[in-house]
Amino acid sequence: MKFTYIDLFAGIGGFHQAADALGGECLFASEIDPEAVKAYEANYHLTPRGNITKIDASEIPDHDVLFAGFPCQPFSIIGARRGFEDTRGTLFFEIARILEAKKPPLFVLENVKQLRGHNHGRTLSRILERLDALGYQVSWKILNALDFGLPQKRERIIIVGFLNHNVNFTFPQGDGPGNLADILESDDAVDPKFFASERIRRKRLERHTSQYYPAIWHENKSGNVSSYPYSCALRAGASYNYLLVNGVRRLTPREMLRLQGFPDSFRIVCNDTQTRKQAGNAVPVNMVRAVLREALRAQYAERGDMDTARGGISAERSDFHG
Repeated sequence: MKFTYIDLFAGIGGFHQAADALGGECLFASEIDPEAVKAYEANYHLTPRGNITKIDASEIPDHDVLFAGFPCQPFSIIGARRGFEDTRGTLFFEIARILEAKKPPLFVLENVKQLRGHNHGRTLSRILERLDALGYQVSWKILNALDFGLPQKRERIIIVGFLNHNVNFTFPQGDGPGNLADILESDDAVDPKFFASERIRRKRLERHTSQYYPAIWHENKSGNVSSYPYSCALRAGASYNYLLVNGVRRLTPREMLRLQGFPDSFRIVCNDTQTRKQAGNAVPVNMVRAVLREALRAQYAERGDMDTARGGISAERSDFHG
């Protein structure tokens, strides 16, 4: 199943990873953070353009699918939740601008789950109304990375839209969490710099005893400690010790990338702080790959290409636009 796509607010390419696995070809990417651009270029041999507000739609190639994990801070419980009052919140309208100009048959958008209730639901309603006005049949659902083979509780709202209103799309259910042990590196192989201080470890043990091993221990803003056989959501700007493996050490950059579904072939070219930030901002690869697979199947099934719709990766280029 061959298709072309663009990757807006691309970060380190979670959507790119998912799309390429299904036969996609990236024609254009946009990302403003220079360190994320560095990682994207090193891994995909494509340099993202910068500030999307400065890019005319005529400079963007025609494409089959638009992806965008648009900035979530305006809607997040971690941020101020100012929504469209925040400049970053208005970046959704950059997506709308490009959809209006290029009219791709399909889009997949991602944001934090708090978008659903922001401003008593009016923010999401405004987004959906705009997408509907552009001619798209739109569906949305809150999905959890934990349901898609990743041992990380990361709930995100996914919005999918089709120009063809006859497409019958259903969000995937997932097959449950992955095994945390498969994500973690051996403590013996982990650089000592990732181990918490004796004071921090003792403080955790005084507050909590885990019933799981391995486990990720989580300390919330109130100082309450809990642990699970999976990670709580990675966050780009959280305190350095809020997640500890078995209560003793921080996650390594590779482990954080694995928790987001990035393969070990993904090259780490930035320092630990930047990679931690990039992983915390990334979209879960497994989750969006499952969504995209179902969206492509629905699109092809409506067009009558049932072999492709059953999930085969066709060697031939299929014309989405025709």
